[in-house]
Amino acid sequence: GANLFFQLISKRYEKGSIIISSNKPFEEWGEIFCDDVIASAVLDRLLHHSHIIAINGLSYRTKEKMGATSNN
Repeated sequence: GANLFFQLISKRYEKGSIIISSNKPFEEWGEIFCDDVIASAVLDRLLHHSHIIAINGLSYRTKEKMGATSNN
């Protein structure tokens, strides 16, 4: 899986836009891909011309569930 993802990112690199969403920090990508070298190569290409939007806080699902339990 990691090698296929790397191939996808490599083919798109500097050719067009790509949007990636993740709930894992970059530091954990090596563990996710089970390969630090591939994770580093993917991140190198993704972050080169990137705009990172970090969204922090509780998820809306968690807020809704907490609101539903407090209303009962």
